[in-house]
Amino acid sequence: MTNLKKVGLTALAGSLVAVSAQAGSLSVSGGAEMSYTAMETNQTGASSQLNNNGNRFGIERFISLNGSGELDNGHSVSIYHGGPFGAFSSSALTYDMGDMGSLTYYNSTNDLGIGKIDDLMPSAYEEPWDGIDFTSGTSGSGVSGKVDGGQTGFNYSVGVGMANVQIGYSPKTTNDFRGDDGQFTGIAGSEASASANPSSTSIAITADVADGLMVFGGIGNKGRDSATEEFEDDHSTFGLKYTMGGITAGYQYSEIDDGAAGSTAADTETDAFGLAFAINENLTVSYGYQETEVGTGNTDQELEGIAVGYSMGGMSIKAQRNEGEDAVAAGAAAIEVERTEVLVGFAF
Repeated sequence: MTNLKKVGLTALAGSLVAVSAQAGSLSVSGGAEMSYTAMETNQTGASSQLNNNGNRFGIERFISLNGSGELDNGHSVSIYHGGPFGAFSSSALTYDMGDMGSLTYYNSTNDLGIGKIDDLMPSAYEEPWDGIDFTSGTSGSGVSGKVDGGQTGFNYSVGVGMANVQIGYSPKTTNDFRGDDGQFTGIAGSEASASANPSSTSIAITADVADGLMVFGGIGNKGRDSATEEFEDDHSTFGLKYTMGGITAGYQYSEIDDGAAGSTAADTETDAFGLAFAINENLTVSYGYQETEVGTGNTDQELEGIAVGYSMGGMSIKAQRNEGEDAVAAGAAAIEVERTEVLVGFAF
């Protein structure tokens, strides 16, 4: 059996140096990208700080480390670590069995099962909900209606004829970090939630059923807890994408049923549409719209975005303008957020 590749990283004069040992080394990769981001909201008070953008320019600091090894039976194992320089983000260990599929354990920040298809609408850059946050500094104040299968756990992927199947399992539905001894090393407070939250299970299927036509769907149970009970929310989604020439159009419907006893306050139904047009091999533009009915007695959450992507040689430019209006109680003032992002990247 071939040993997995090993790595050592040394910071020297502002550079990263990969030090290999024995069979090989992990490869280190990053990106040369610079972005401009601006956010605006109609809110007052503490949340008005969303308008205080400060320095709107930034440089991508994400670094990826990848390595792999082949086993005597022809299967392979690969390892991935990635995150912003100076901070831990996520890891993944994959056992690839060839035609029998692959099993991956994700640690902290990836999608499992139905989360793999939470939004498959075509776009020249990002989704219309990307970066939208309705209440500054408040956890979970982003958009409603996205199906989820957890982010830390196991995902099995296998091809079956024209279809690809993803099965996800998130133990205790936590997003904490664990070392190889199983000890907690990450997010404060995760231990408490881990003792309460039920596990999550889900399945997602995508299939290319005809030339240019892809259909997809998924179902699952997302475990969560309250002060008085443990329960599971039912998540489901289905949709299709069709490509003809340079035009790709898509529709997706998602539903989340609140599993709390006697409660429908968190039920959501989402309709999403996307249209992308490849003007030529270098330039693509797109439009996306998403509307979510949230619980009872609320206005709908509405999101829309336009995006453009352009590449020329080793340089790429991507830009988007997303707008969101939150779901609020009938008669209440809606929360509106607008976000603009421009990214310039270089390949070398």
